[in-house]
Amino acid sequence: MEPGRIVSLVPSLTEALFAFGVGSRVVGRTRYCTQPPRLVGRVAKVGGTKKVDVERVLDLGPDLVVAVREENTREDIEGLEEAGVPVFVGAPETVEDALGMLRELAERVGAPANAAEAVLGPIERVYGRLRQGPAKPTGPAGLAELAELRRARRVFVPIWKGPYMGVGSDTYVHDVLETCGGENVCGGSTRYPVVDLREVEALEPEVVLLPDEPYPFSAEDLPEFYALDVPAAREDRVHLVDGKLLTWYGPRMASSLLQLSALLKS
Repeated sequence: MEPGRIVSLVPSLTEALFAFGVGSRVVGRTRYCTQPPRLVGRVAKVGGTKKVDVERVLDLGPDLVVAVREENTREDIEGLEEAGVPVFVGAPETVEDALGMLRELAERVGAPANAAEAVLGPIERVYGRLRQGPAKPTGPAGLAELAELRRARRVFVPIWKGPYMGVGSDTYVHDVLETCGGENVCGGSTRYPVVDLREVEALEPEVVLLPDEPYPFSAEDLPEFYALDVPAAREDRVHLVDGKLLTWYGPRMASSLLQLSALLKS
């Protein structure tokens, strides 16, 4: 039976539910669930992603709660399950995982087939194209160009400051970078390694991406990175980026992958 009342505890999946055509059934969301802005404003708030007001969720009488292990706490998820509420729990660590999770979620909520395909089809096509790589040109010049296009640029992505933290190999962000033609300089670590800027210099990133979430990196942080003795600073490849490009799995994934791929190759 399709859930008639849904509470979403994941901003990107709240956006996905509306894109799947079931937004009218979303009765609860976190304060970080801001997309789509015109429609989500009518939905009741149930706290943050890490601090869910479980009692408020239960008061809304949901048939399904949507959560993700990375963003929500085990305590909140187990509290809802113990109260008898069905919980959909995603755990994507790769782009392929995210696609599978979105397809499973679409089926779980009974999304119209055409709406689900409108979201998932473009993502699958872009992902397939990026995995395949650029088309093979002819001639020595073309082969040299292809080699440069296929060469993975070393990328550093801090997700926190004070202390600085990077992204390890068992994260969704890591796989996004790899898919888009980057080599994550923190890929030898797991989860979110703490690093200092001297270690970052030793890693010699060719690109630095400073996202505006979860830590809100801004123009004020640029001088610190441009002061580093790394290729990214010397070649003017320190970029402020929308954090959603790296961390949101949902209807924006196709566009995000294309934008990141172009940025890493520029």
